[in-house]
Amino acid sequence: MYKTFVAAWEDRPGEAWLSRFVAGRAEAESWYFGQAVASTPSAKECRAALQQHMPELLPHYEHACALVGADEVAHRVLSHYRPAPERFGCSQAVWLGEEGPALVRNFDYPPNVVSDRFEMTEWSGLKVISKAQRPWGGCLDGMNEEGLVASVTLGGSRAQGVGFSIILMLRYVLETCHQVKQAVEALCRIPVALPQNVTVLDRSGRYATLFLGPRQQPIVSRLKACTNHQPAVRPSSSSMTRQLAVLEAIEDPSTSLSSLTDRFLLAPLYSGCGSYRTLYTAVYRPAEGRVDYIWPGKSWCQSFEDFRVGEYTHCYG
Repeated sequence: MYKTFVAAWEDRPGEAWLSRFVAGRAEAESWYFGQAVASTPSAKECRAALQQHMPELLPHYEHACALVGADEVAHRVLSHYRPAPERFGCSQAVWLGEEGPALVRNFDYPPNVVSDRFEMTEWSGLKVISKAQRPWGGCLDGMNEEGLVASVTLGGSRAQGVGFSIILMLRYVLETCHQVKQAVEALCRIPVALPQNVTVLDRSGRYATLFLGPRQQPIVSRLKACTNHQPAVRPSSSSMTRQLAVLEAIEDPSTSLSSLTDRFLLAPLYSGCGSYRTLYTAVYRPAEGRVDYIWPGKSWCQSFEDFRVGEYTHCYG
């Protein structure tokens, strides 16, 4: 299977975004509604929740709604409020040694579902480089020009609650926070729809890994490696194996940032087959304002000082 990724610079959503939204609407609705269209909130309720919990994003949400027009279903999807459960597997780690601080992550997902976009945006005066994901504003991982990095993995349960998708919460953090302390406060305050794990790192080397979920108190930890389970959930063998592999690498005194990155391209961290494949590896270096998106045999460097528009096609298996 081949997949083409694009690097794009789009300060804020416009007509090009609208075309992409229309083209990918069926998949976005499938993600948001799942099997329970009737139980989802109204567009009015979605807007009210966004205004209550992430008011800084409201003007940007209303701008996107204006682009799609008087379309209540689209407005509900764009809110990211109370999405259906989903599954994906990822691994991420904080590196504080030489050439750090850095955050290294693998994102595992079905290739035909994940967005093709790595993008730089400037919604409200702050540049953000991120791996964008459906349908508006979502970030799987990213960094802002103040040197704050955020990345997410699934928490290991399909529990569902009244809250927002984590990918919009990451967007909010990158748009409004400059340091780890601010990001932690925001992530603990905003209700999340599904169990999720978030690692945040800033250019000073401060970091935190948060275990979030509906109907549970957030746990803020100093864990440097995170996969797809939480302290109160029995982990799958795959998630535990990957976490132990990362921790072993970090604790090995011979490990460098380069060798750690190489480990992310090998089993058990790297998945080269099956429906949930490792779609990319990212190495964020907040002190340099730089991120390297990596595939076996390919490295794609992007930075705030030199963001290059382009595309890359990768063959999976």
